[in-house]
Amino acid sequence: MVKIGNIELGEFPLLLAPMEDVSDPPFRAVCKDNGADLMYTEFISSEGLIRDAIKSRKKLDIFDYERPVGIQIFGGDEESLSLAAQIVETTNPDLLDINFGCPVKKVACKGAGAGILKDIPKMIKLTAAVVKATRLPVTIKTRLGWDDDTKNIEEVAERLQDVGIKALTIHGRTRTQMYKGSADWTLIGKVKNNPRIQIPIFGNGDICTPEQVIAARQKYGVDGVMIGRAAIGYPWIFREIKHFMKTGEHLPLPTVLERVEVCKKHLHQSVSWKGEVVGILEMRRHYTNYLKGLPHIKEFRQQLVTYNTLAEIEEVLDAVVLQYKDHIFERAAPQLAAHDFLPADTEMAGCNVYG
Repeated sequence: MVKIGNIELGEFPLLLAPMEDVSDPPFRAVCKDNGADLMYTEFISSEGLIRDAIKSRKKLDIFDYERPVGIQIFGGDEESLSLAAQIVETTNPDLLDINFGCPVKKVACKGAGAGILKDIPKMIKLTAAVVKATRLPVTIKTRLGWDDDTKNIEEVAERLQDVGIKALTIHGRTRTQMYKGSADWTLIGKVKNNPRIQIPIFGNGDICTPEQVIAARQKYGVDGVMIGRAAIGYPWIFREIKHFMKTGEHLPLPTVLERVEVCKKHLHQSVSWKGEVVGILEMRRHYTNYLKGLPHIKEFRQQLVTYNTLAEIEEVLDAVVLQYKDHIFERAAPQLAAHDFLPADTEMAGCNVYG
């Protein structure tokens, strides 16, 4: 049983990654329906929380059906992070996560997110301050290092554990890689298999098939995996992984009707939480992934990102079901991994397998 503090997550939990402009309550709801074991909010600026910024405060919204759920914060100032942790605690999440992995320039150049990887002593100091400021279990999400010359995650993991974090998620890239190239899981495995490490270690990066999850568990020994981009428009990935781990067999791919029904739930949750105007606008980024694999879908997709009322969009989605009711989705043929993720004699499917 994997535990973060007193939170029980099952034998091998599947975590939904915190993704800016994606991991909001509507998206988390459909992922929870499909088996996500632990989810995180979009990352929240500690400075924004302290200033009472509306957007930052809105991201604190969590719901009982999501539990266990963690709120993720970021920042580069000890006092701000500590105050933000105290604000977060009042909303009663199950845990608090600090983002030390976001590589985008506007975050990293301020010494927050992955920017802190240039100053490990400061990273440890900030973490210790947050642990001291809250009664919540504190977890960390970070990267291997700043660049290829500073892949110091093994030392970092030990020091973070020593100041009291309860779990660590490692993305298998450096900050300078951004999201390019392939995730390197070798160092993730070394951290997990370090006899000094007693906290759960979760791996993140390029996870998009059940086979990859099996490989991550068997080859690197991680306690669970965190899934990000592969879940966008495809929340079924969680249930498919769990079914495959249990039976060794793939579930049938979701039908057009199933995809549209989940898309509609996502849409309604978005409108309910954000209001019709914003809810419809922000839902537009998801349609392409929900409808991926349908031939000649461009016209329908254009309507979905143009129309501005719930009734119009639902009409288009109903038309998609009618048009493609007999369409059978196909699983992409397996292909060899581009990096040493799986054992050398094992095949895997690429991230576009589900469509």
